[in-house]
Amino acid sequence: MNIARWLEASARLAPDAPALLAGAAVTADYAAFARRASGVAGTLEAGLGLRPGDRVGIFMANRTEYLEALYGILWAGAAAVPINAKLHPAEAAWILSDADAAACIVAGDTSEGLAQALPGLPRIAADDAGWRRLSANDGPGAPVARNGADLAWLFYTSGTTGRPKGVMITHANLMAMSLCYPVDIDPVTAGDCALYAAPMSHGAGLYTFIHTRAGARHAVPDSGGVDADEILDLAPRLGGVSMFAAPTIVRRVVQRARARGLTGEGIKTIVYGGAPMYLADIEEAVAAMGPRFVQIYGQGEAPMTISALSRSLVADRSHPRWRERLASVGVAQSCAEIAIADETGRHLAPGETGEILVRGPQVMPGYWRNAEATARTLRDGWLWTGDVGRLDAEGFLTLTDRSKDVIISGGSNIYPREVEEVLLEHPNVAEAAVVGRPHPEWGEEVVAFVVPEPGRRLDPAELDRHCLGRIARFKRPKLYRVAESLPKNNYGKVLKTALREAAAEG
Repeated sequence: MNIARWLEASARLAPDAPALLAGAAVTADYAAFARRASGVAGTLEAGLGLRPGDRVGIFMANRTEYLEALYGILWAGAAAVPINAKLHPAEAAWILSDADAAACIVAGDTSEGLAQALPGLPRIAADDAGWRRLSANDGPGAPVARNGADLAWLFYTSGTTGRPKGVMITHANLMAMSLCYPVDIDPVTAGDCALYAAPMSHGAGLYTFIHTRAGARHAVPDSGGVDADEILDLAPRLGGVSMFAAPTIVRRVVQRARARGLTGEGIKTIVYGGAPMYLADIEEAVAAMGPRFVQIYGQGEAPMTISALSRSLVADRSHPRWRERLASVGVAQSCAEIAIADETGRHLAPGETGEILVRGPQVMPGYWRNAEATARTLRDGWLWTGDVGRLDAEGFLTLTDRSKDVIISGGSNIYPREVEEVLLEHPNVAEAAVVGRPHPEWGEEVVAFVVPEPGRRLDPAELDRHCLGRIARFKRPKLYRVAESLPKNNYGKVLKTALREAAAEG
């Protein structure tokens, strides 16, 4: 089934219900939302000869037109290729070329750059009067029929090494992911409001589907991005706000809330994921804003849907093992089966550390036109995530690191996250990232990059004493590099590759 039918259903059930909001201003009810999506589909079919299965890019910053474009592409039976607006036009052009896209929907400053980088590709502007005329066209009365196995969302991985790979996500994958949300993350009602501050081209945009099916509102901040004060001011006006946020965004919102004496009024749920949320940070978040937080663990290859740590578990302080649970990424979501395996594929017992495997209806069928990478990643029905972790006897999954980030020094494995957690316990440390660099005798040695809290100083000798008092001597950093900030990609993930290069260069 075409997942765009969920929009059609909500428009029939509650045509006058508010659907799209720019800030707190309603720009479309559900009838208008569905009508515009249909109009976009009709234009793509009539103007470009788009056929079911074709790919269409979306290269724009967050705006309500993003959702009109997304559902219009799906309504036509095509597949969306979401591209983060912060990418360089040349990077976007490579993605669109690899996807063999038929067209790209653009807005703002993405249009001119893409025209220069890929002049032959048809571009459709979503930020002028022409878009309103386009979306007002007559289109198919119902979404084009598709099978669950048909491509719906072609997502390109962030590509920290080499070219990104196109992750093929089907309509059935999106439905499995979406239906897990109200069971494992948070129930959704028509009175709720999905707030898109994080890039809609990534995880935040995926949660549109379940909110559309529930007839909930979709709001984009006027800034189109992450402004902690704007989020805190807008949430009480909207009420029932749910949003996805990387840990860096959560930290920013919590810090501003504390500085202003706020507790997050109007925010129902902040779903955090995409990178590690350190124990000290989530403890501070719950103390400042209460039980509003849910953790998820997923990948582009199993979008948003491997494990979850519920609101009650995040906020619980009564269980004897609450700290261990809070340091985990929760338990398997309803459609996911998780295993831990060694390099031979042998499944390991609870407590043993190995690579995290997952299978279920949310897992991608493979990479776009990349059989070799697909064969490496999908084996015997399991997705090999590349992440290292362990399951306990209760089913809680704890991440230790990406397999490529594990430091091997003197034959011993050192998990950077364990060292980072310790560093973040120091009151003067705002951020920390740990990498390995080559060592002629030990193979690798531990290097820590640390960012001080505003107005604080960091003394490497003091940090060394701090670590020695909490972890084994062989795990402690051999070098501490104080930095003003850590390099991050467009989704807020720390670029460990860049840090390893900096550490190796001294």
